[in-house]
Amino acid sequence: MIISLAVALVLSVLVGWLIARSRHSDVATLDPSLKPPTIGTNRPVKGERLPSITLSSADGTQISTDDLVGQPMVINVWGSTCGPCKKELPDFAAAHLDYGDRVRFVGVDYLPPSDLEEQFARSRGVQYELLYDATGDFVNTMEIAAFPITLFVAADGTIVQQTGQLDRTKLTNLIESHLL
Repeated sequence: MIISLAVALVLSVLVGWLIARSRHSDVATLDPSLKPPTIGTNRPVKGERLPSITLSSADGTQISTDDLVGQPMVINVWGSTCGPCKKELPDFAAAHLDYGDRVRFVGVDYLPPSDLEEQFARSRGVQYELLYDATGDFVNTMEIAAFPITLFVAADGTIVQQTGQLDRTKLTNLIESHLL
């Protein structure tokens, strides 16, 4: 009885290993240019003008990105399902407290507007304006494949820097070097 169980266990492990190995070899035969998205996957937009896109507020009000331009701005594209986004939101909230009188902060959520999204951001200290890309136009036009992404936009609407996940120190340094 014990020998039968031991043989069954060894065979189970061997079969599992063979299945896993065969699946791995199938993955290796896929197009090698297909890689998981990283911040480097996003299209470089530094030097371009912020595109004219319609976003919406939580109450459904339509807001054009053209109406956001006019002062230096930090646009953080985030969503509650994004782990790195969750981590950096408190740092954006703190930076907004420090620079909000000189720099406009806008959160663009790639998920549809909902009380859950609003509560998620507000519970992390976010008090700046939150807009929603419910149609996906912003993400598609900007060719964003990996989140979070932050755009630093000059008062004239030119994107002067873009980056992935930030902590408070990096965010502060980028604001001071590109927007003030």
